[in-house]
Amino acid sequence: MGTTLHNEAVIVGIGQTDFTKNSGRSEVQLAAECTKAAIADAGLEASDIDGMTSFTLDTSDETEVARNVGCGDLTFFSRIGYGGGAAVGIVHQAAMAVATGAAKYVVGFRALNGRSGQRYSQGVSGNIVTSDLVHWGYYMPFGLLTPTSWVAMFTQRYMHQTGCKSTDLAEVCMAQRAHAVKNPNAFFYERPMTLDDHQTSRMICDPLRLYDCCQETDGGCAFVITTPERAKDLAQPGAVIRGIAQGSGEDQEQMTSFYRGDIARIYEMEVVAKQMWEVAGMSARDIDAAIIYDAFSSIVLFQLEAFGFCEPGEAKDYVKDNALGVGGRLPTNTHGGQLSESYIHGINGVNEGVRLIRGTSVNQPEKNDHVLVTAGVGVPTSAMVLGQMN
Repeated sequence: MGTTLHNEAVIVGIGQTDFTKNSGRSEVQLAAECTKAAIADAGLEASDIDGMTSFTLDTSDETEVARNVGCGDLTFFSRIGYGGGAAVGIVHQAAMAVATGAAKYVVGFRALNGRSGQRYSQGVSGNIVTSDLVHWGYYMPFGLLTPTSWVAMFTQRYMHQTGCKSTDLAEVCMAQRAHAVKNPNAFFYERPMTLDDHQTSRMICDPLRLYDCCQETDGGCAFVITTPERAKDLAQPGAVIRGIAQGSGEDQEQMTSFYRGDIARIYEMEVVAKQMWEVAGMSARDIDAAIIYDAFSSIVLFQLEAFGFCEPGEAKDYVKDNALGVGGRLPTNTHGGQLSESYIHGINGVNEGVRLIRGTSVNQPEKNDHVLVTAGVGVPTSAMVLGQMN
């Protein structure tokens, strides 16, 4: 393949704020708090940071975060669009920056008042002002106004084709809730879920019930990336990026791609998976645990198939018998995910991937050599494999 990002960058620090429904702080304060925590976790000083990257949807400018934290000159900065698709995309940006020498230590961050402020769950029925409105406007005449309604459409098609049922979606929700119950940072800490809880929760948009949908959260998460050489001297065990990729599928739309020939597949994830496995020199068989982007329970099933953990249509069977639990075949979203920990647009998942490699997750599986981390579904997206430092 020529030059790739295989083993060229390492996540050396992670940080976060508390996760709440009303932070009482500005988004730039949340961004500064999680950035400062990530830098400290790496054993670095703010003055060491010379690069920053975030989402186009983040309201906090790199300059504001850098100034508030105490960084010096920046030699690299960037933004990635498409909402949750950027969750690993900004890791990709940071990895390229350190691998090419554009920067030595890069912070990636995402901070939002996602409950007390702008609520993404409202879609075009709310007050979001982004270029995404162009895409979303296509669906308005048909009454499809929110992310839940968009995902419900292709979930219905998937269920029709595969025989997947609501009780299969519940398997994902219950496994992740079991993880959140043990995670003090999770909104649903010590609040277990039964199958009956899931099945009797109110319908948001058929077939998606309340607990099939991710939370709205105020908070922030950040990470620090550098080269393997520099990582050796830092405070924490590094999580090496074995392979990482971004991708956008043919005939891509924002959140839906309704006009493709088959809407029961997440084609852009297949594009990403092919690249990522090739860079990593690995396959699904090599993965010990996974952080799978879970804005909705059904998209976890789509991704299990796209990344090759099972064949198309088989995810409903793959997740049975606590397969996603700590002792299961693929411990998944051990922090509780966006369904049960918090919704920080997937960056809380990036940080949990690092904890799994370090061996410090509150739901730590026995084997943790390699961890898959994915990003948003239905949009141009990204994914990576993390491994342990040699």
